[in-house]
This record gives sequence, structure tokens and C-alpha cells, in this order.
Amino acid sequence: MAIDEKPAEDDGMADWAEALLEQKSSEPTAEPGGVLAGDTSHSFSSSDAPISDINRVLDIPVQLSVELGRTKVPIKHILQLGQGSVVELDALAGEPMDVLVNGYLIAQGEVVVVNDKFGIRLTDVVTPSERLRRVSKGG
Repeated sequence: MAIDEKPAEDDGMADWAEALLEQKSSEPTAEPGGVLAGDTSHSFSSSDAPISDINRVLDIPVQLSVELGRTKVPIKHILQLGQGSVVELDALAGEPMDVLVNGYLIAQGEVVVVNDKFGIRLTDVVTPSERLRRVSKGG
């Protein structure tokens, strides 16, 4: 093992990679237009400029969050919360959870567990045109 390599079991990434590979091998999906999901080998006929433009933003970190549900409560109820308190959310049991990037809905999914760690399997991805429509309407 090289000096700057760390064992996969340290961060559990090998387990997640294995789960993703298992999912991909059992569920090949095609996007509209016939491109397989995850295929980034699109070619541009005019030049490679769009590829270098997109490469500039690929390493920018964004906040990805999964939302179980929401509720509005008065401050007086927040002040009364303690260990063992239950807060009722607007989501129903079994409903898909929202996946947000920087506060914008990009997908919905279901909870998965791999080696005692939670993850989310995407069940519905919001199309880019739908995302733009939602942003222009204000949410």
C-alpha cells in the first residue's frame, strides 16, 4: 500500500461503492434520448470549450441535504423541548424524502442502510427544466 493511500474500511467507502456497483449492475437505466444514466462521455462537435468550462466548476463544494419533513411551531414549544420530546412532521411514514442541493430540490429518495450507515437511494430526479421552472417561480 502506498503512503498516501488509506484502507477502504477506514471510511466505509468500499461498502458504499460495492452497494452502488450492485445497484448499477442490477438496474441499468436509460435517460430520455438513450443515454445511460451516469454516462459523461458526451461529445461536442464544435470544440472542447464546453468541457473545459464545466471542469472549472466540478470541484466546487455544495451543501447536499436530505429532508425528512418540516413543521412550524411557536417558540414557546421549542423552549419546552427536552430529551424524549416528539416533534410531529408534515411527512407521512413511507413517503420519499427530499434531496436538496443548496436548498433546491433536485431529487427524492428512500433511506438505505449499509453497514450501520444511512444513505439515500434516489427514486426520482427532478429534470433540469423542472428545476429552472421551480427556481423562476420562487420555489
